[in-house]
Formats: sequence, structure tokens, C-alpha cells
Amino acid sequence: MFSDELLKYDWDEVTARIASKTEADARRALRKPHCDWDDFLALVSPAAAPLLEEMAALSRHYTRERFGKTVSMYIPMYITNSCTNSCVYCGFNRHNKFDRVVLTPDQIRGECEAIKELGPFENLLLVTGENPRVAGVEYLEEALRVCRPYFANLTIEVMPLKAEEYGRLTRSGLNGVVCFQETYHRERYKTYHPAGMKSNFEWRVNGFDRMGQAGVHKIGMGVLIGLEDWRTDAAMMALHLRYLRKRYWRTRYSVNFPRMRPAAGGFQPNVVMSDRELAQLTFAFRIFDHDVDLSFSTRERPDFRDNILTLGATSLSAGSKTDPGGYRTYPRSLEQFAVSDERTPAEVAAAVRARGYEAVWKDWDKVFD
Repeated sequence: MFSDELLKYDWDEVTARIASKTEADARRALRKPHCDWDDFLALVSPAAAPLLEEMAALSRHYTRERFGKTVSMYIPMYITNSCTNSCVYCGFNRHNKFDRVVLTPDQIRGECEAIKELGPFENLLLVTGENPRVAGVEYLEEALRVCRPYFANLTIEVMPLKAEEYGRLTRSGLNGVVCFQETYHRERYKTYHPAGMKSNFEWRVNGFDRMGQAGVHKIGMGVLIGLEDWRTDAAMMALHLRYLRKRYWRTRYSVNFPRMRPAAGGFQPNVVMSDRELAQLTFAFRIFDHDVDLSFSTRERPDFRDNILTLGATSLSAGSKTDPGGYRTYPRSLEQFAVSDERTPAEVAAAVRARGYEAVWKDWDKVFD
């Protein structure tokens, strides 16, 4: 399991190793056709900041080589904000006082119909809080069955499950799983997740192994930018990605870089990442892994998303509602986080086309199940 591999790496030592990298180290990494993890450390280091244009050009080259001039479009559907966790940065924190929503199958069906009215989406991300009592495997299985006639590709972002449970959901129409580790800092992890299922660091970080063991078609990873040093967290995620690729090579992978946005509870980020730094991180991951899907949600501003889609991004959400039932059933329930890009799906697609790219609404078909 990856938790055992992670024990070989000391957080402070990795942080110091990144800080020690020079511009020459970064230039050396840019000349290599395939980078190793040490090269990645150089590419995310402060020393690589002056090379942003060179990194951008190489990132664009690899992205077009692997993905062409296309961007995959997806939309999230939040189906419950009931949660047993106490994550200090999340609006769904169990201590926040608001009415919890658990959508019924009929309400989920109504949300599907509302989303189809927004645009020709075929990639749906189902999102829940972490409460197995009201949103366990049976509930998720039913949700997948309801959504399947409407969408060709179904992904979930839910509590970490057992390998056999991922396998069960795959047989019910699941194509992918997204899980945010939030931070790989083992000691500080407990500070942000003091209680609930999510407080178990090993269970969460090893969930990706269980997804791979279950044969999940696509695995999405992410750290929450704003908790700990973003360079070190990104380095640990790159290490994790390379580990997973070697063991579960049949699986596709995506990486997300969510910067913290306002949420109920008032938690303020410990680290603020600039747009240039987010661009540097994006380019570093593309140069490190030419095939990984790089996804950007509506957390980010329209101008940043429009620019990054030509330089490395391969997946964008659009028209997102981050509250359960937000498309039709409960248009004013509590959001998990504030949306920054409020454009309609048609407007986002038009922005993609304006840059000479194609918005792809469907890249998976039930015939391949």
C-alpha cells in the first residue's frame, strides 16, 4: 500500500530538497524526454519560476501530442451534503448548522433532466458528503442506476470504499472515482480532519490502491491548495501518481489542483497560490506525466481557465452547482464552496472554440463497458 511507500519520505526533507534545486536543475529536466521524480522537484521549485515560458511551450507540445486540441467537458451533481466529518475547511462540516439534504431517486432523476437542459453533457461527477448511514454503497448504486440512462460516463467523489465495494459499483455503471487526499502531510492531516471517517490518514491514502485493485477505469487525484506547502504536497502527489501507474497500469489517471475558495465556517487558507504558481504546477505535471488528464473546476476564474486550456488542461467543468439539488430540486441549499466561473456551459464551450479547441462532451460509450 502507498502509505508504506510514503513512510520512506520525510516531509521536511522533501521541502528542503525542493528549495535546494537550481535553475540549471530545472533546465536539465526540460531537456529530458521523460522526467523522473527528482526532475519534478526541480520543475516545481522556486528556481524554475523564470522558466515559465519554456515550461508552458513544452506543456502545450505534450498536451497536443497526446490529446490534440480538445477539452473534455463534465459537470458535477451533488446528491447529499450529509456528512459525519469535521473537516475545518469544508462547508459540509457536521458542526455547521443547516438542513442536510439527501436526494431521493426521483429527485436525482430530476437533476439529470435539468443538467441535460443545460448542455449535451455525457460526463457526470456524482458528489456526496461522507455519511455511510444515509449515503452508503446501496444509495450510490441506486444513484448510478438512475443516472446511467442520461450519461455515458459516471464518476463518483464520495467516501473511500473497500475494494469489493468499488467493484460492485463498477458493475452498476461506475466508470471513475475522484478522491482528494487534501494533504499528504501525515502529522498535519489530523489538524484539518479532527473527527469522522476522514480522520484516518491511512484509510484515505490507501483508497487509491483499493480502486486500482478493483479495476476502476479512471482514478482522479488531488490535493487542496491552501493547507500546506503546495510544492511539497504536489511532490508527494506526483510520487503517488508514479506509484499507481506502475502497479495499476491499465487504469487512466487525472489530477486536480483546487485552490481553496470561501466556504461556510470561515476557514482561511494557510497558503495562497498565485496564478503563475498554479500555471507552473500545471506545466510541471504535464512534463512529468504526458498522459495524465489535468482537470480544472469552476473554482477557478474564467480568464485563468481560458488561458490554461491551451497550455495543459484537458478537462473542464461548466455550469456547476455545488449544492445538493442545485440544478432543480433545491436551488438555494448550502454550497460546499463558492463557484468562481459562473458562465453557462454554452459560454464555456464558446470560449474553448474561440481558442481553436474543441469542447468534447462525450469520450466514453456504454458499448465499451
